Amino acid sequence: MSRKKLIAANWKMYKTPAEAKAFVDAFLPLVAGHTRDEIALFPSPVLLPTVVAAAKGSNVAVGCQNMHFAEEGAYTGETSVGQVIAVGGTHTLIGHSERRQYFAETDEIVNKKLHTALKHGIIPIVCVGEVLAEREAGKTEQVLKTQVTGAFAGITPEAATPIVIAYEPVWAIGTGKTATPEMAVDAHKMIRAEVAKLLGADVATKMRILYGGSVKGDNASALCCQEEIDGALVGGASLKPDSFTAIVKY
Repeated sequence: MSRKKLIAANWKMYKTPAEAKAFVDAFLPLVAGHTRDEIALFPSPVLLPTVVAAAKGSNVAVGCQNMHFAEEGAYTGETSVGQVIAVGGTHTLIGHSERRQYFAETDEIVNKKLHTALKHGIIPIVCVGEVLAEREAGKTEQVLKTQVTGAFAGITPEAATPIVIAYEPVWAIGTGKTATPEMAVDAHKMIRAEVAKLLGADVATKMRILYGGSVKGDNASALCCQEEIDGALVGGASLKPDSFTAIVKY
C-alpha cells in the first residue's frame, strides 16, 4: 500500500528566533506546491511560536523536539503537551537517541510520552535505533524489538493510527556514516514485523517508518525511494534551506 512520506527537520539546539524566521521565509518558496511528501520542522521549544507563525498557511507542519508525559506540574525546564498545542505545534519527537543518551530516557518514559501525545492529538514520531556496539554484536533486531515493544505498551490498534516511527542507527547520527539502503531496509522490516506482532498486520502496513542518520541531498533519493522507507528525519542537513530542500525533493 502507498504511505505518504514525511520529511522532518530536527534542528536540535540551533538557531535564534531571527535565524529560524529567516530559514522559514527562504524555505517556503522553495517547497511551495510540494504535495508528494509531508514536511515538518522541529525547532527548539523557545522557537515554536516564531516558526509556527512563519509557516502559517503553508504546506509545512511544526512540532516539538520533546514533550513531557505529565500534562502539567513541577517539572522545571520541561514542555507540556498543552503548551505545544497552545502555540500551534502539531507533532512531537519522542525518544530521540540524544534524549536517551544524555537525559536517561527509558522505554518506559517513551511509552508514557506516547500515551500523552496520542491522548491530545499530537502526531508522535517515536525514535528507535541501536548503538554501534549493539550492531557489531549482532543485537540490532533484539534492540529494535525491545524498544518498539516498550514504546507501544498499552497502545491499542485503534489508537496507533497517527504514530510514526523513526529508525535512527545511533552510530550514523552526525558521524557522516550512513546505513546503506539495504541495511536501513532490513531494520525497517524488523520494526514493521514487530509492529505487526503487537498491533496487527493492517496497522503495521499503514505505519510510516522514517530513516534518520546523516541523511543528505546526495543520499536521500537512494534511501527514500526504498519501498520500506517512508521518509527521513534529518539533522545537520536540515539547518539550511537549500540543503533541506534538496532532501525534500529527493
